[in-house]
Amino acid sequence: MIEKEKMQPQKVRGKKRKHPGGGEGERKRRGDEEGGKGTQGKGAKKRLDAVSVGYFRRVGERLKEGFEEDEERVMFVENVLTEVRGQATLVASDTTGSVTLQHLLPLASLDQVGEILAELVGESGSEFKTVSCNQCGGHVVESALRQMSRWTESSGQEPSATTEEEEDSCSALETQVLALTQVVRDNSAEFIKHKHGSHVVRTLLHVLAGCLGPPRTESRHDTKHQNISPQQTDFEAPTSFWYELRNLTESLMADVNLTVTDAVASAVFQTMLTVCHRKRPKLCKKLIKGIMGYLTTRSAAPGVSPLLVFLKDQASSRLIETVIQLSHKALLCDIYKNHLKGQLVNLALHPIANFPIQRLTAASANYKMFLKLFDELIQGMEAILAAGHMGVIVQLAESCAESGEKQGEMMQCLLQAFHCAEPGTRHVSCLLLFMSLLTYDVYYQSDTAEDSIQTEVPLKSICYHGSRLVQALAKFKERSLLLNSLRSLTPADLLTLATDPSGSHVLQALITTSSDKGRGKILKRLEGQYVQMACSRLGSRVLEAVWKTVSVSQRQTIALELVPSETQLRADQYARHVWAKFALSHFINRRSQWQEIQTGHAKKRKLFSDILE
Repeated sequence: MIEKEKMQPQKVRGKKRKHPGGGEGERKRRGDEEGGKGTQGKGAKKRLDAVSVGYFRRVGERLKEGFEEDEERVMFVENVLTEVRGQATLVASDTTGSVTLQHLLPLASLDQVGEILAELVGESGSEFKTVSCNQCGGHVVESALRQMSRWTESSGQEPSATTEEEEDSCSALETQVLALTQVVRDNSAEFIKHKHGSHVVRTLLHVLAGCLGPPRTESRHDTKHQNISPQQTDFEAPTSFWYELRNLTESLMADVNLTVTDAVASAVFQTMLTVCHRKRPKLCKKLIKGIMGYLTTRSAAPGVSPLLVFLKDQASSRLIETVIQLSHKALLCDIYKNHLKGQLVNLALHPIANFPIQRLTAASANYKMFLKLFDELIQGMEAILAAGHMGVIVQLAESCAESGEKQGEMMQCLLQAFHCAEPGTRHVSCLLLFMSLLTYDVYYQSDTAEDSIQTEVPLKSICYHGSRLVQALAKFKERSLLLNSLRSLTPADLLTLATDPSGSHVLQALITTSSDKGRGKILKRLEGQYVQMACSRLGSRVLEAVWKTVSVSQRQTIALELVPSETQLRADQYARHVWAKFALSHFINRRSQWQEIQTGHAKKRKLFSDILE
């Protein structure tokens, strides 16, 4: 890359005007009377020319290289933004220009960000609607909005300690954010229904509330943690934002009817409730009351709550899920008593409505109403299992574990549902059946109630929901059935369990929640498998978790089995970490010192556990 191109964009700009096909006569022939970088036919969409696209691509490549000195970075950013000024909307709406601006804005000063945002907002707001509802432009607007979180970071000072110049920069960006908010308020229905514009509104709600999640580009590619709620980062928002957040939410509430049928608008309302619950709890309570007031007063069949209809709709059901998760006790009781009582099993069997029922079961775990929910749902246990809606069953078990109620009844119902309640000899198979989500008859391929069949069937399938169910049951006060079942497994089955993506969590949960005596019995069954566990990606994690909970004598037993395989363990990509964390070199060469260290760790662990209890 030529240094002149990297640091002096204005010279590149001059070259672009002489590019073939881009001269004054050619531009006039195309109808581009402004003489800008874009090409525009009559009625055609204006866009960047090839030379400009190449320039912004080179800028993007230079940004990836990073800067050794702040002065170099400041100069580079200023030069590039000089090229952008006057045509920010055009650059933001281009794929390459958009990506470049998204990487450039975090390096720009707040004053520079404010200038770009001012240009995007424009005087009438019509240009802002265009760029925000553009697939590329929307990302740039979001990136600009996110820079507001830096307004108190200048030299690590508090807002009151900032210099006059810094305050002016912050005030300029603040003014533009407020202007942008006004445009959204004036066109709220159009924004929240738009596939791309809705994301701008969601980012705006975060900024006004003073909290940010990860950038949309990062969260989209982070497939490893799809089921985990995104991490939120709080920042001190300007006072004006608190008032503007209230005004914006009032404008959005005027379009609450859109959330019933439009999944995009529903997502905006979910974000609104989530950020307000985090930063403005009283406002969130008011919004929830308004949303539920609308949903529960719509017309429906005589004697049927309209909420039952909305729970079965893809768009509105997700909003109701969020409402349930963020509601207080009184509202939860009202939802159940006046709208859902007697309908839980039917809803749990529905492909969409079963998810809000899961949220309700989770939210009610610490209230007395959970007992009523449990009694109603347990009647449809086998039907729910047959429908494959295991999330409902798993959540019911997790709520039993959290509340400490109905645990014995839950376990008995599961034994009956999996056909291993009677005769009692079948209890020993419960762990295999729960993990595989298969009944006794299916798992052992039995067509009769006789127990003369072959019960030595190797562990073959472990389901995700089956794993979660057993992990929930492992938190019950009475776990003897599960532990007896675990101790009946062959060493080969235990190794399969330890190295399976879902099974490893089961084994870890059962071992770590057991008593010292029960843990010792399980470890006895695992002897002979430690080396293979250590050489497994998942098994090594189980082994490390077990190590933290066992006694010094049990650690010594594990170490004695591992050290003869030193060469194999040190060469393995997973086992070498086990070797280091267990300090097995010390165990071989300085046994007494190793013993003292492990004893000290055990005492500390016991001390902390006593404090927590």
